[in-house]
Amino acid sequence: MDTIKLTCTTLAMGLFISSGCRVGGEAFNAGLADGGCAVNSAPAEDPSAAELAESFARRSGPTSPRDTLSTRQTHGVRRSGGVGRLPKTTVSQVRFAAAPAKAGLTLSELEDIALGNNPAMAIAAARLDAAHGKWLQVGLPPNPIIGYSGDEMGDQGTSGQQGGFIGQTFVRGAKLQLNRAVVDQEIIIAQQILITQQFRVLTDVRSAFYDVLVAQRRMVTARELVTITQQAVKASEDLFKAKEVSQSIVLQARVESDRLKILLRNAQNQHSAAWRRLSTVAGNPDMQPRPLAGKLDGAMPKLAWDDALRRLLSESPEMAVAAAQVERARRAVDRAHAEVIPDLFVQVGVQQDSSTGDTITGVEVGLPLPIWNRNQGGIQQAEAKLTAAERNVDRVRLNLESRLAAVFQDYSNALYQVDQYSNQILPNADKARQLVARGYQGGEVGFLTLLTAQRTYFQTRLSYIESLREMWIRATEIEGLLLKGSLQESQ
Repeated sequence: MDTIKLTCTTLAMGLFISSGCRVGGEAFNAGLADGGCAVNSAPAEDPSAAELAESFARRSGPTSPRDTLSTRQTHGVRRSGGVGRLPKTTVSQVRFAAAPAKAGLTLSELEDIALGNNPAMAIAAARLDAAHGKWLQVGLPPNPIIGYSGDEMGDQGTSGQQGGFIGQTFVRGAKLQLNRAVVDQEIIIAQQILITQQFRVLTDVRSAFYDVLVAQRRMVTARELVTITQQAVKASEDLFKAKEVSQSIVLQARVESDRLKILLRNAQNQHSAAWRRLSTVAGNPDMQPRPLAGKLDGAMPKLAWDDALRRLLSESPEMAVAAAQVERARRAVDRAHAEVIPDLFVQVGVQQDSSTGDTITGVEVGLPLPIWNRNQGGIQQAEAKLTAAERNVDRVRLNLESRLAAVFQDYSNALYQVDQYSNQILPNADKARQLVARGYQGGEVGFLTLLTAQRTYFQTRLSYIESLREMWIRATEIEGLLLKGSLQESQ
């Protein structure tokens, strides 16, 4: 009976103390490369764990070398190093810091793939080309008119006057130049929309990149949890056979194991979905899942509200589009006023009079008189659109600030949570589970309390992972000027 008690209890203690994976990104990436849990490659001995094993051996009898070794595996919480700041970006140099890894697809590589393959970029580029074509067309003068003319045909049995004419409309009031001035602003708008799409694509790729990193971390943690709970079920069954615990403990351990199998399946499905989203926004839906080279831990993005708002209002292509729409509306007002100036039509004709043999030349010059129609409605419409465009600048500015307020709140909350988890909650939860382990070894707490402490610690780790995801996603949106949704239909 003592031997059974020793083996089962040592197994429970060993799996409890050796259960943690390092939170840091390096160990995580190493775990991905190994295809398993991301533990430290050379874990340091935890004196408290060694002492616990030794005291337990004194209480229950000799242990095997394997049992003693299992208690020496420790869990280390990687705390954040120096705090970094995401780089200031331009549309052609928008890159997030993705730490190099031994193997894996980097964020920079994914960005290049997306910018080359995402159909939103091709659509925006085509619309810019269309704007250039429109600029060319609206400045071209009307084509001349050439034709045949015949008069007095059949008079006294003759063919009458036969000849031809050529006519030309001369556009006055600088209408053609004003047409191009309007389209100049449309080209600027199309350029800013292209820049907008670049930001959208990059934000989508970065968000999906961090989603996959989080899904990888979540899957590793869930797999580790399942392994530990399966060991706990085996340990509780052995303890039950040794009449050390009741059957309810075994059932609760099985329930916990089954629940965590669901968690693992959900984590696997989340990883598959995250990868599909990443490959889709990259414009390569057939891209097969592979490890990513990046870190969730480490230098955290430190953003200030005033700086973020100032940059958003000064660099946002949405503001640039609104400003260009105002300039376009002003040019359209000028064009509407120029419409009142009538165009001049000139026509010259030459005919041969068959009855006399004379050559007859005729000239016609005409223009419409702006008496009733002086484009009053067109001018009113253009001026109203100008007012609307000016007010739209205010709307866009307020909308950006409102959107930033919501995103920045989520970012600030997540940043604080990450700091608390990494510096306070996770270390305390780790210490608490070790204290519970000692208490269980000393007979002060029951096996159920041991499982509860274990569950609390891993739930805390999962919450920490979710906070990391929220922080990086929101920071990505802020650095991407709140532009996302590249695959949504653009106007």
